[in-house]
Amino acid sequence: MLIRKEIQKIVKNSLKKEGFEEFDFQVLKSRERKHGDYSLNIALEIGKRKGVNPMEIALSLKKRLEKEGKKIFEKVEVLPPGFINLFLNQKCFEEIVDEVLRKKEFFGNLDLGKRKKVQVEFISANPTGPLTIGNARGGPFGDTLANVLKKAGYETEKAYYINDYGKQIIALGHSVLKDEMAKYQGEYIDFLHNRIGNEKDPYKIGKWAAYIILTEMIKATVEKLNIRYDEWFSESWLYENKRVDKILDLLKKKDLIYESEGALFFKAKQFGDIRDRVLVKSDKQTTYLAGDIAYHEYKFKDKKFDKVINVWGADHAGDVKGLESGIEAIGFKDKLDTILLQFVTIYQDGEQVKMSKRAGTYITMDDLLNDVPVDVVRFFFLQKSFNTHLNFNLDLALDESEKNPVYYVKYAHARICSVLRNSGIDISKIKKAKHAKFLKEEAEINLIREILKFEEVIEDTAKDYEVHRLPQYALDLASTFHKFYNDCKILDEDKKIRQARIELTLAAKFALSNILDIMGISSPERM
Repeated sequence: MLIRKEIQKIVKNSLKKEGFEEFDFQVLKSRERKHGDYSLNIALEIGKRKGVNPMEIALSLKKRLEKEGKKIFEKVEVLPPGFINLFLNQKCFEEIVDEVLRKKEFFGNLDLGKRKKVQVEFISANPTGPLTIGNARGGPFGDTLANVLKKAGYETEKAYYINDYGKQIIALGHSVLKDEMAKYQGEYIDFLHNRIGNEKDPYKIGKWAAYIILTEMIKATVEKLNIRYDEWFSESWLYENKRVDKILDLLKKKDLIYESEGALFFKAKQFGDIRDRVLVKSDKQTTYLAGDIAYHEYKFKDKKFDKVINVWGADHAGDVKGLESGIEAIGFKDKLDTILLQFVTIYQDGEQVKMSKRAGTYITMDDLLNDVPVDVVRFFFLQKSFNTHLNFNLDLALDESEKNPVYYVKYAHARICSVLRNSGIDISKIKKAKHAKFLKEEAEINLIREILKFEEVIEDTAKDYEVHRLPQYALDLASTFHKFYNDCKILDEDKKIRQARIELTLAAKFALSNILDIMGISSPERM
Protein backbone atom coordinates (compact mmCIF):
# COMPACT_ATOMS: atom_id res chain seq x y z
CA MET A 1 0.00 0.00 0.00
CA LEU A 2 1.72 3.15 -1.19
CA ILE A 3 0.23 5.58 1.35
CA ARG A 4 1.21 8.68 -0.59
CA LYS A 5 -0.62 7.39 -3.66
CA GLU A 6 -3.74 6.78 -1.57
CA ILE A 7 -3.50 10.33 -0.26
CA GLN A 8 -3.07 11.66 -3.80
CA LYS A 9 -6.31 9.95 -4.83
CA ILE A 10 -8.13 11.41 -1.83
CA VAL A 11 -6.80 14.93 -2.48
CA LYS A 12 -7.56 14.73 -6.20
CA ASN A 13 -11.13 13.61 -5.50
CA SER A 14 -11.55 16.34 -2.86
CA LEU A 15 -10.30 19.04 -5.24
CA LYS A 16 -12.68 17.82 -7.91
CA LYS A 17 -15.68 18.00 -5.56
CA GLU A 18 -14.63 21.48 -4.46
CA GLY A 19 -14.40 22.63 -8.08
CA PHE A 20 -10.60 22.87 -8.20
CA GLU A 21 -9.80 19.83 -10.35
CA GLU A 22 -7.64 21.86 -12.77
CA PHE A 23 -5.03 22.51 -10.07
CA ASP A 24 -1.92 20.33 -9.81
CA PHE A 25 -0.67 19.53 -6.33
CA GLN A 26 2.05 17.70 -4.40
CA VAL A 27 1.71 15.57 -1.30
CA LEU A 28 4.68 16.69 0.76
CA LYS A 29 6.40 14.89 3.62
CA SER A 30 6.03 17.05 6.74
CA ARG A 31 9.39 18.32 7.99
CA GLU A 32 8.34 18.33 11.64
CA ARG A 33 6.37 15.56 13.36
CA LYS A 34 4.08 18.09 15.08
CA HIS A 35 2.85 19.08 11.61
CA GLY A 36 1.63 15.59 10.81
CA ASP A 37 2.84 12.94 8.40
CA TYR A 38 2.11 14.76 5.14
CA SER A 39 1.18 18.30 4.16
CA LEU A 40 -0.43 20.21 1.30
CA ASN A 41 0.19 23.76 0.11
CA ILE A 42 -2.42 23.62 -2.67
CA ALA A 43 -4.69 26.11 -0.86
CA LEU A 44 -1.98 28.75 -1.18
CA GLU A 45 -1.76 28.19 -4.93
CA ILE A 46 -5.53 28.24 -5.39
CA GLY A 47 -5.85 31.38 -3.27
CA LYS A 48 -3.13 33.13 -5.25
CA ARG A 49 -4.64 32.29 -8.64
CA LYS A 50 -8.26 32.81 -7.62
CA GLY A 51 -7.59 35.97 -5.63
CA VAL A 52 -9.21 34.64 -2.46
CA ASN A 53 -8.04 34.07 1.12
CA PRO A 54 -6.10 30.74 1.13
CA MET A 55 -7.29 30.05 4.69
CA GLU A 56 -10.87 29.91 3.40
CA ILE A 57 -9.83 27.44 0.71
CA ALA A 58 -7.86 25.37 3.23
CA LEU A 59 -10.76 25.19 5.71
CA SER A 60 -13.14 24.16 2.95
CA LEU A 61 -10.72 21.45 1.77
CA LYS A 62 -10.21 20.31 5.37
CA LYS A 63 -13.87 19.30 5.69
CA ARG A 64 -13.76 17.51 2.36
CA LEU A 65 -10.52 15.68 3.19
CA GLU A 66 -11.88 14.56 6.56
CA LYS A 67 -14.84 13.00 4.78
CA GLU A 68 -12.96 11.48 1.84
CA GLY A 69 -9.99 10.29 3.91
CA LYS A 70 -11.68 9.06 7.06
CA LYS A 71 -10.19 5.57 6.58
CA ILE A 72 -6.57 6.74 6.85
CA PHE A 73 -6.57 10.19 8.49
CA GLU A 74 -6.55 10.61 12.27
CA LYS A 75 -6.71 14.38 11.87
CA VAL A 76 -6.65 17.10 9.22
CA GLU A 77 -5.21 20.38 10.46
CA VAL A 78 -5.10 23.86 8.92
CA LEU A 79 -2.40 26.38 9.83
CA PRO A 80 -1.88 29.96 8.58
CA PRO A 81 -1.44 31.12 5.93
CA GLY A 82 -3.20 28.06 4.45
CA PHE A 83 -1.15 24.92 5.00
CA ILE A 84 -3.02 21.64 5.40
CA ASN A 85 -1.41 18.97 7.60
CA LEU A 86 -2.46 15.34 7.41
CA PHE A 87 -2.08 12.91 10.33
CA LEU A 88 -2.31 9.16 9.65
CA ASN A 89 -4.44 7.05 11.96
CA GLN A 90 -3.51 3.99 14.02
CA LYS A 91 -5.24 1.59 11.63
CA CYS A 92 -3.08 2.87 8.79
CA PHE A 93 0.12 2.16 10.76
CA GLU A 94 -1.10 -1.33 11.61
CA GLU A 95 -1.74 -2.09 7.95
CA ILE A 96 1.78 -0.97 7.02
CA VAL A 97 3.36 -3.48 9.40
CA ASP A 98 1.01 -6.18 8.14
CA GLU A 99 1.87 -5.44 4.52
CA VAL A 100 5.61 -5.74 5.13
CA LEU A 101 5.22 -9.05 6.96
CA ARG A 102 3.06 -10.45 4.17
CA LYS A 103 5.30 -9.30 1.31
CA LYS A 104 8.70 -9.78 2.99
CA GLU A 105 11.46 -9.36 0.36
CA PHE A 106 8.80 -8.27 -2.14
CA PHE A 107 7.82 -5.30 0.02
CA GLY A 108 8.30 -2.16 -2.03
CA ASN A 109 7.62 -3.82 -5.38
CA LEU A 110 5.67 -1.28 -7.43
CA ASP A 111 3.81 -1.31 -10.73
CA LEU A 112 5.11 2.11 -11.74
CA GLY A 113 6.99 0.77 -14.77
CA LYS A 114 4.13 -1.34 -16.18
CA ARG A 115 6.80 -3.84 -17.41
CA LYS A 116 8.23 -1.31 -19.87
CA LYS A 117 11.70 -2.25 -21.11
CA VAL A 118 14.55 -0.06 -19.84
CA GLN A 119 18.27 -0.45 -20.42
CA VAL A 120 20.82 1.14 -18.10
CA GLU A 121 24.25 1.39 -19.72
CA PHE A 122 27.01 2.28 -17.30
CA ILE A 123 30.79 2.40 -16.89
CA SER A 124 31.50 1.53 -20.58
CA ALA A 125 35.10 2.71 -20.16
CA ASN A 126 37.42 2.16 -23.14
CA PRO A 127 39.29 -1.17 -22.83
CA THR A 128 42.60 0.67 -22.92
CA GLY A 129 43.45 0.29 -19.24
CA PRO A 130 42.17 -0.77 -15.81
CA LEU A 131 39.04 0.85 -14.43
CA THR A 132 39.82 4.06 -12.59
CA ILE A 133 37.82 5.35 -9.63
CA GLY A 134 36.47 8.04 -11.95
CA ASN A 135 34.92 5.85 -14.61
CA ALA A 136 34.05 3.13 -12.06
CA ARG A 137 31.85 5.55 -10.06
CA GLY A 138 29.20 4.70 -12.62
CA GLY A 139 29.33 1.05 -11.49
CA PRO A 140 27.52 1.20 -8.13
CA PHE A 141 25.34 4.04 -9.45
CA GLY A 142 24.15 2.31 -12.63
CA ASP A 143 23.79 -1.06 -10.95
CA THR A 144 21.69 0.39 -8.13
CA LEU A 145 19.57 2.48 -10.48
CA ALA A 146 18.76 -0.60 -12.56
CA ASN A 147 17.82 -2.45 -9.35
CA VAL A 148 15.53 0.41 -8.31
CA LEU A 149 13.82 0.43 -11.71
CA LYS A 150 13.29 -3.32 -11.51
CA LYS A 151 11.79 -2.90 -8.03
CA ALA A 152 9.51 -0.19 -9.46
CA GLY A 153 8.10 -2.55 -12.08
CA TYR A 154 10.32 -2.04 -15.13
CA GLU A 155 11.91 -4.83 -17.13
CA THR A 156 15.54 -3.79 -16.87
CA GLU A 157 18.81 -4.68 -18.58
CA LYS A 158 22.33 -3.72 -17.48
CA ALA A 159 24.72 -3.11 -20.36
CA TYR A 160 28.41 -2.35 -20.92
CA TYR A 161 29.43 -0.85 -24.29
CA ILE A 162 32.91 -1.99 -25.30
CA ASN A 163 34.71 0.64 -27.40
CA ASP A 164 36.93 -1.86 -29.18
CA TYR A 165 37.09 -0.13 -32.58
CA GLY A 166 38.90 2.94 -33.84
CA LYS A 167 41.84 5.15 -33.06
CA GLN A 168 42.09 4.36 -29.33
CA ILE A 169 42.72 0.70 -30.19
CA ILE A 170 45.57 1.67 -32.52
CA ALA A 171 46.92 4.00 -29.81
CA LEU A 172 46.79 1.11 -27.36
CA GLY A 173 48.75 -1.04 -29.82
CA HIS A 174 51.47 1.59 -30.15
CA SER A 175 51.58 1.88 -26.36
CA VAL A 176 52.03 -1.87 -25.89
CA LEU A 177 54.74 -1.83 -28.57
CA LYS A 178 56.28 1.13 -26.71
CA ASP A 179 57.12 2.91 -29.95
CA GLU A 180 57.28 6.67 -30.61
CA MET A 181 53.44 6.89 -30.88
CA ALA A 182 52.78 5.37 -27.46
CA LYS A 183 49.97 7.07 -25.50
CA TYR A 184 49.19 4.91 -22.45
CA GLN A 185 51.54 3.91 -19.67
CA GLY A 186 51.61 2.00 -16.41
CA GLU A 187 52.46 -1.43 -15.10
CA TYR A 188 49.66 -3.01 -17.10
CA ILE A 189 51.36 -1.78 -20.31
CA ASP A 190 54.60 -3.39 -19.17
CA PHE A 191 52.67 -6.60 -18.47
CA LEU A 192 51.15 -6.60 -21.98
CA HIS A 193 54.43 -5.62 -23.66
CA ASN A 194 56.12 -8.68 -22.23
CA ARG A 195 53.45 -10.94 -23.80
CA ILE A 196 53.30 -9.69 -27.41
CA GLY A 197 55.95 -11.93 -28.97
CA ASN A 198 57.02 -10.97 -32.51
CA GLU A 199 53.82 -9.21 -33.64
CA LYS A 200 54.44 -5.61 -34.82
CA ASP A 201 51.08 -4.52 -36.29
CA PRO A 202 49.75 -1.85 -33.85
CA TYR A 203 46.10 -2.53 -34.76
CA LYS A 204 46.38 -6.29 -34.18
CA ILE A 205 48.31 -5.66 -30.97
CA GLY A 206 45.69 -3.13 -29.88
CA LYS A 207 42.78 -5.53 -30.51
CA TRP A 208 44.56 -8.28 -28.61
CA ALA A 209 45.50 -5.96 -25.74
CA ALA A 210 41.94 -4.60 -25.49
CA TYR A 211 40.64 -8.15 -25.21
CA ILE A 212 43.10 -8.96 -22.42
CA ILE A 213 42.31 -5.74 -20.57
CA LEU A 214 38.57 -6.38 -20.85
CA THR A 215 38.58 -10.04 -19.87
CA GLU A 216 41.40 -10.12 -17.30
CA MET A 217 41.14 -6.63 -15.78
CA ILE A 218 37.85 -4.80 -16.33
CA LYS A 219 35.54 -7.81 -15.97
CA ALA A 220 37.43 -8.93 -12.86
CA THR A 221 37.03 -5.49 -11.29
CA VAL A 222 33.34 -5.37 -12.18
CA GLU A 223 32.88 -8.74 -10.51
CA LYS A 224 34.61 -7.45 -7.36
CA LEU A 225 32.09 -4.60 -7.37
CA ASN A 226 29.28 -7.19 -7.27
CA ILE A 227 27.95 -6.10 -10.67
CA ARG A 228 26.42 -8.58 -13.11
CA TYR A 229 25.84 -7.26 -16.62
CA ASP A 230 23.15 -8.69 -18.87
CA GLU A 231 25.02 -7.62 -22.02
CA TRP A 232 28.59 -6.79 -22.97
CA PHE A 233 28.18 -5.14 -26.37
CA SER A 234 31.11 -4.81 -28.78
CA GLU A 235 31.41 -1.67 -30.91
CA SER A 236 33.23 -3.77 -33.51
CA TRP A 237 30.00 -5.71 -34.10
CA LEU A 238 28.38 -2.55 -35.46
CA TYR A 239 31.07 -2.20 -38.13
CA GLU A 240 31.31 -5.90 -38.94
CA ASN A 241 27.56 -5.96 -39.55
CA LYS A 242 27.51 -2.67 -41.53
CA ARG A 243 25.20 -1.04 -38.99
CA VAL A 244 27.15 2.23 -39.07
CA ASP A 245 27.06 2.29 -42.89
CA LYS A 246 23.29 1.75 -42.76
CA ILE A 247 22.86 4.68 -40.37
CA LEU A 248 24.91 6.93 -42.67
CA ASP A 249 22.77 5.83 -45.63
CA LEU A 250 19.58 6.49 -43.66
CA LEU A 251 20.69 10.00 -42.71
CA LYS A 252 21.70 10.70 -46.33
CA LYS A 253 18.24 9.64 -47.53
CA LYS A 254 16.74 12.05 -45.02
CA ASP A 255 19.01 14.81 -46.41
CA LEU A 256 20.61 15.21 -42.99
CA ILE A 257 24.24 14.84 -44.11
CA TYR A 258 26.46 17.20 -46.10
CA GLU A 259 30.12 17.23 -47.07
CA SER A 260 32.57 19.95 -46.12
CA GLU A 261 36.35 19.91 -46.58
CA GLY A 262 36.27 16.18 -47.19
CA ALA A 263 34.32 15.36 -44.02
CA LEU A 264 30.68 14.30 -43.62
CA PHE A 265 28.60 16.41 -41.25
CA PHE A 266 25.28 15.56 -39.60
CA LYS A 267 22.78 18.47 -39.58
CA ALA A 268 22.45 18.37 -35.81
CA LYS A 269 21.50 22.07 -35.57
CA GLN A 270 18.15 21.17 -37.12
CA PHE A 271 17.42 19.29 -33.89
CA GLY A 272 18.45 22.03 -31.47
CA ASP A 273 22.16 21.28 -31.22
CA ILE A 274 24.62 24.19 -30.99
CA ARG A 275 26.53 22.95 -34.07
CA ASP A 276 26.50 20.34 -36.80
CA ARG A 277 28.46 17.22 -35.92
CA VAL A 278 31.15 15.32 -37.82
CA LEU A 279 30.26 11.69 -38.57
CA VAL A 280 33.10 10.85 -40.97
CA LYS A 281 36.37 12.79 -40.83
CA SER A 282 38.38 13.85 -43.88
CA ASP A 283 40.65 10.82 -43.40
CA LYS A 284 37.51 8.63 -43.79
CA GLN A 285 37.58 7.55 -40.14
CA THR A 286 34.15 7.52 -38.48
CA THR A 287 33.62 9.40 -35.22
CA TYR A 288 32.28 8.08 -31.95
CA LEU A 289 28.93 9.71 -32.73
CA ALA A 290 28.38 7.62 -35.87
CA GLY A 291 28.85 4.43 -33.88
CA ASP A 292 26.77 5.71 -30.97
CA ILE A 293 23.79 6.49 -33.22
CA ALA A 294 24.04 3.02 -34.77
CA TYR A 295 24.28 1.44 -31.34
CA HIS A 296 21.19 3.24 -30.10
CA GLU A 297 19.24 2.27 -33.21
CA TYR A 298 20.07 -1.33 -32.26
CA LYS A 299 18.79 -0.66 -28.73
CA PHE A 300 15.50 0.84 -29.82
CA LYS A 301 14.78 -0.97 -33.08
CA ASP A 302 16.21 -4.43 -32.46
CA LYS A 303 15.90 -4.78 -28.68
CA LYS A 304 12.69 -2.73 -28.37
CA PHE A 305 13.67 -0.68 -25.33
CA ASP A 306 11.11 1.92 -24.28
CA LYS A 307 13.80 3.92 -22.52
CA VAL A 308 17.61 3.91 -22.44
CA ILE A 309 19.56 5.51 -19.60
CA ASN A 310 23.23 6.21 -20.29
CA VAL A 311 25.43 6.84 -17.26
CA TRP A 312 28.43 8.86 -18.47
CA GLY A 313 31.25 10.81 -16.91
CA ALA A 314 30.93 14.60 -16.72
CA ASP A 315 33.72 14.93 -19.30
CA HIS A 316 31.24 13.70 -21.94
CA ALA A 317 28.79 16.56 -21.37
CA GLY A 318 29.55 18.01 -24.81
CA ASP A 319 28.54 14.75 -26.53
CA VAL A 320 25.04 14.47 -25.10
CA LYS A 321 23.17 16.83 -27.44
CA GLY A 322 24.80 15.34 -30.54
CA LEU A 323 23.59 11.86 -29.65
CA GLU A 324 20.13 13.11 -28.71
CA SER A 325 19.92 14.87 -32.07
CA GLY A 326 21.01 11.72 -33.90
CA ILE A 327 18.46 9.57 -32.08
CA GLU A 328 15.69 12.06 -32.88
CA ALA A 329 16.76 12.09 -36.52
CA ILE A 330 16.28 8.32 -36.84
CA GLY A 331 12.88 8.37 -35.16
CA PHE A 332 13.42 7.72 -31.45
CA LYS A 333 12.97 11.14 -29.88
CA ASP A 334 12.73 11.42 -26.06
CA LYS A 335 13.68 7.79 -25.46
CA LEU A 336 17.15 8.54 -24.10
CA ASP A 337 18.12 9.92 -20.70
CA THR A 338 21.78 10.72 -20.00
CA ILE A 339 23.17 11.03 -16.48
CA LEU A 340 26.51 12.81 -16.09
CA LEU A 341 28.47 11.70 -13.05
CA GLN A 342 30.87 14.19 -11.52
CA PHE A 343 34.43 13.30 -10.59
CA VAL A 344 35.84 11.39 -7.62
CA THR A 345 38.73 12.45 -5.39
CA ILE A 346 40.26 10.23 -2.71
CA TYR A 347 41.40 11.89 0.53
CA GLN A 348 43.55 10.40 3.29
CA ASP A 349 44.85 12.26 6.35
CA GLY A 350 43.28 15.39 4.89
CA GLU A 351 45.38 15.19 1.74
CA GLN A 352 44.37 14.23 -1.80
CA VAL A 353 45.67 10.81 -2.87
CA LYS A 354 47.12 11.41 -6.32
CA MET A 355 49.03 8.40 -7.60
CA SER A 356 48.38 4.73 -8.27
CA LYS A 357 50.91 2.00 -7.61
CA ARG A 358 50.09 0.32 -10.90
CA ALA A 359 48.70 2.81 -13.35
CA GLY A 360 51.16 5.64 -13.06
CA THR A 361 48.77 8.57 -13.53
CA TYR A 362 45.47 7.68 -11.87
CA ILE A 363 43.93 5.61 -9.06
CA THR A 364 42.43 2.33 -10.18
CA MET A 365 39.33 0.81 -8.67
CA ASP A 366 41.36 -2.29 -7.87
CA ASP A 367 43.73 -0.15 -5.78
CA LEU A 368 40.75 1.05 -3.75
CA LEU A 369 39.14 -2.38 -3.45
CA ASN A 370 42.42 -3.86 -2.23
CA ASP A 371 42.12 -1.63 0.85
CA VAL A 372 38.40 -0.98 1.28
CA PRO A 373 35.61 -3.63 1.45
CA VAL A 374 33.28 -3.57 -1.54
CA ASP A 375 30.21 -2.82 0.62
CA VAL A 376 31.90 0.33 1.89
CA VAL A 377 32.97 1.39 -1.60
CA ARG A 378 29.46 0.96 -2.98
CA PHE A 379 27.80 2.78 -0.06
CA PHE A 380 30.24 5.71 -0.18
CA PHE A 381 29.94 6.00 -3.98
CA LEU A 382 26.15 6.15 -3.68
CA GLN A 383 26.00 8.78 -0.95
CA LYS A 384 26.34 11.85 -3.17
CA SER A 385 24.03 13.04 -5.93
CA PHE A 386 25.35 12.24 -9.41
CA ASN A 387 25.77 15.95 -10.18
CA THR A 388 27.97 16.47 -7.11
CA HIS A 389 31.73 15.96 -6.94
CA LEU A 390 32.49 12.97 -4.68
CA ASN A 391 35.20 13.33 -2.06
CA PHE A 392 35.97 9.82 -0.82
CA ASN A 393 37.23 9.85 2.79
CA LEU A 394 39.62 6.89 2.91
CA ASP A 395 40.19 7.24 6.66
CA LEU A 396 36.45 6.95 7.36
CA ALA A 397 36.10 4.13 4.82
CA LEU A 398 38.75 2.11 6.66
CA ASP A 399 37.15 2.75 10.07
CA GLU A 400 35.15 -0.32 11.13
CA SER A 401 33.36 1.42 13.98
CA GLU A 402 29.86 2.91 13.94
CA LYS A 403 31.41 6.22 12.83
CA ASN A 404 31.49 4.63 9.40
CA PRO A 405 27.89 4.91 8.07
CA VAL A 406 28.07 1.50 6.41
CA TYR A 407 28.86 -0.26 9.67
CA TYR A 408 26.27 1.83 11.49
CA VAL A 409 23.60 0.48 9.14
CA LYS A 410 24.98 -3.06 9.15
CA TYR A 411 25.06 -3.04 12.96
CA ALA A 412 21.36 -2.11 13.02
CA HIS A 413 20.57 -5.15 10.87
CA ALA A 414 22.73 -7.42 13.02
CA ARG A 415 21.06 -6.06 16.16
CA ILE A 416 17.63 -6.76 14.65
CA CYS A 417 18.68 -10.35 13.91
CA SER A 418 19.98 -10.76 17.47
CA VAL A 419 16.68 -9.56 18.91
CA LEU A 420 14.74 -11.97 16.70
CA ARG A 421 17.00 -14.90 17.64
CA ASN A 422 16.51 -14.22 21.35
CA SER A 423 12.78 -13.53 21.15
CA GLY A 424 11.61 -17.02 22.01
CA ILE A 425 9.25 -16.78 19.03
CA ASP A 426 9.42 -18.88 15.87
CA ILE A 427 9.98 -16.05 13.39
CA SER A 428 9.29 -18.27 10.37
CA LYS A 429 5.66 -18.56 11.48
CA ILE A 430 5.04 -14.81 11.44
CA LYS A 431 3.08 -14.26 8.22
CA LYS A 432 1.14 -11.15 9.17
CA ALA A 433 0.78 -8.55 11.93
CA LYS A 434 -1.59 -10.02 14.52
CA HIS A 435 -0.66 -7.68 17.35
CA ALA A 436 0.11 -4.35 15.64
CA LYS A 437 -2.82 -2.68 17.45
CA PHE A 438 -0.66 -2.68 20.58
CA LEU A 439 2.00 -0.49 18.91
CA LYS A 440 1.23 2.96 20.28
CA GLU A 441 4.48 4.27 21.80
CA GLU A 442 6.09 7.22 20.00
CA ALA A 443 9.26 5.24 19.15
CA GLU A 444 7.15 2.42 17.72
CA ILE A 445 5.05 4.69 15.52
CA ASN A 446 8.13 6.58 14.37
CA LEU A 447 9.71 3.32 13.23
CA ILE A 448 6.55 2.45 11.28
CA ARG A 449 6.62 5.93 9.73
CA GLU A 450 10.19 5.30 8.59
CA ILE A 451 9.32 1.90 7.14
CA LEU A 452 6.45 3.35 5.09
CA LYS A 453 8.92 5.72 3.39
CA PHE A 454 10.54 2.73 1.66
CA GLU A 455 8.06 2.62 -1.20
CA GLU A 456 8.26 6.39 -1.64
CA VAL A 457 12.05 6.18 -1.92
CA ILE A 458 11.69 3.58 -4.67
CA GLU A 459 9.04 5.57 -6.54
CA ASP A 460 10.87 8.90 -6.35
CA THR A 461 14.23 7.40 -7.37
CA ALA A 462 12.69 5.56 -10.30
CA LYS A 463 11.42 8.93 -11.53
CA ASP A 464 14.44 11.20 -11.01
CA TYR A 465 17.39 8.73 -10.71
CA GLU A 466 18.67 10.33 -7.49
CA VAL A 467 19.98 7.11 -5.96
CA HIS A 468 21.69 8.90 -3.07
CA ARG A 469 18.27 8.68 -1.39
CA LEU A 470 18.89 5.00 -0.72
CA PRO A 471 21.95 5.19 1.58
CA GLN A 472 20.35 8.16 3.36
CA TYR A 473 17.15 6.17 3.86
CA ALA A 474 19.17 3.21 5.17
CA LEU A 475 20.84 5.53 7.70
CA ASP A 476 17.52 7.07 8.76
CA LEU A 477 15.91 3.65 9.16
CA ALA A 478 18.88 2.33 11.14
CA SER A 479 18.85 5.40 13.40
CA THR A 480 15.11 5.11 14.00
CA PHE A 481 15.44 1.42 14.86
CA HIS A 482 18.26 2.13 17.31
CA LYS A 483 15.99 4.73 18.98
CA PHE A 484 13.15 2.20 19.15
CA TYR A 485 15.53 -0.39 20.61
CA ASN A 486 16.73 2.02 23.30
CA ASP A 487 13.31 3.46 24.18
CA CYS A 488 11.20 0.30 24.11
CA LYS A 489 11.86 -2.98 25.86
CA ILE A 490 11.29 -5.19 22.82
CA LEU A 491 11.26 -8.46 24.76
CA ASP A 492 8.66 -7.09 27.17
CA GLU A 493 7.15 -9.30 29.86
CA ASP A 494 3.68 -8.62 28.50
CA LYS A 495 3.20 -11.32 25.87
CA LYS A 496 1.05 -9.25 23.50
CA ILE A 497 3.38 -6.23 23.57
CA ARG A 498 6.40 -8.52 23.09
CA GLN A 499 4.78 -10.14 20.06
CA ALA A 500 3.77 -6.75 18.63
CA ARG A 501 7.31 -5.40 18.97
CA ILE A 502 8.80 -8.54 17.47
CA GLU A 503 6.47 -8.15 14.48
CA LEU A 504 7.62 -4.55 14.11
CA THR A 505 11.27 -5.58 14.46
CA LEU A 506 10.81 -8.19 11.74
CA ALA A 507 9.17 -5.59 9.49
CA ALA A 508 12.16 -3.30 10.05
CA LYS A 509 14.46 -6.17 9.11
CA PHE A 510 12.72 -6.67 5.76
CA ALA A 511 12.79 -2.94 4.98
CA LEU A 512 16.48 -2.61 5.91
CA SER A 513 17.67 -5.76 4.16
CA ASN A 514 15.63 -4.84 1.06
CA ILE A 515 17.22 -1.40 0.75
CA LEU A 516 20.71 -2.84 1.29
CA ASP A 517 20.05 -5.54 -1.30
CA ILE A 518 19.02 -2.94 -3.89
CA MET A 519 22.31 -1.12 -3.22
CA GLY A 520 24.21 -4.41 -3.66
CA ILE A 521 25.30 -4.40 -0.01
CA SER A 522 25.21 -7.41 2.32
CA SER A 523 23.00 -7.63 5.41
CA PRO A 524 24.97 -9.40 8.18
CA GLU A 525 23.10 -11.34 10.86
CA ARG A 526 26.05 -11.09 13.26
CA MET A 527 28.84 -8.57 13.73
